[in-house]
Amino acid sequence: MQSHLRVSVLQDKVLDWLLEPGQPSVRYLALTQLVGRKETDRGVREAKALIPTVGWTADILRRREPAGWWVRDRGWLEPRFTGTHWNMLALADLGATRSIPEVAASAEYWMAKSPLQGGGVGGFGKGKGHHCYTANMARGLIRLGYAEDPRVRKTLDWLVKTAHPRGGWSCRFVKDGPAPSRTLDAWEGLAAFAAYPRSTWTPAMTSCVERAAEYYLEHELHVQGDRYEPWYRFHWPVHYYYDLLVGLDVLTALGYGKDPRLGFALDLLRRKRRPDGRWNLDADQPDPDPETAAFYAKNPKQRPTPLSFEMAGRPSRMVTLRALIVLSRVE
Repeated sequence: MQSHLRVSVLQDKVLDWLLEPGQPSVRYLALTQLVGRKETDRGVREAKALIPTVGWTADILRRREPAGWWVRDRGWLEPRFTGTHWNMLALADLGATRSIPEVAASAEYWMAKSPLQGGGVGGFGKGKGHHCYTANMARGLIRLGYAEDPRVRKTLDWLVKTAHPRGGWSCRFVKDGPAPSRTLDAWEGLAAFAAYPRSTWTPAMTSCVERAAEYYLEHELHVQGDRYEPWYRFHWPVHYYYDLLVGLDVLTALGYGKDPRLGFALDLLRRKRRPDGRWNLDADQPDPDPETAAFYAKNPKQRPTPLSFEMAGRPSRMVTLRALIVLSRVE
């Protein structure tokens, strides 16, 4: 009984921490995704109304140029992690939507800069698609309120068309045919469908998602090649990097929370929980691979600047929120 009481007290303290008014984005997400409050609830409406003016979302919007971009009006990716693309993904994670005029204007700027061949968004150069970037953009736009936009729908159709026949995606540029390979690192396609309303899925989307989910489950979310340490470090913003919390978030959102093949990842999630019931931010972003790290060592001016909101090694509201959402789906 005392053990259960202690867990209950810890949960209440952690929830109170997430509901503090200084970060209305976190408060709004906790109320709706953890507490189960509806959008019409007074507390939810009050928190949502403060999102553009208080906390991390407000900080992002203050750095935005009036024309709709961040840092520079060139492309949509540069500079890496502080340019338009990365700020828009962070806004989507923080519960911002197109109901905020600045967000809507920047979303249109974002889409206009990156048309995809054959329709859709998330194209590079001459409109070539890339599963990581293209799917990330689709996921972000869905969360920002563009699920019914035909450009987003065409992007999702492209993800179905170019998925690997046996499920999953690659991290390579793809034009028309299916992915030549697949990797756990290319999680963004599955995440885009996890954000897309299930009622609007086509049969082709359903089959594509089922094959991709099975691919991740077969690998227990982490068994692929040599052990890759960054997969075991929780971070946010996730950008296009993978870790086991990313995998758990996507798979449980898709309804696979009871699958026993999530066991290793769930055990890791529970072990990483602090005695006070929270989770740390392990890193702003995972370490680069050795070749990239060596390049940055020789060219320090080209090392990208992380888009940071919390301090690595300290309790993280966003990691804790995502971890508790995962556990609420499972338990």
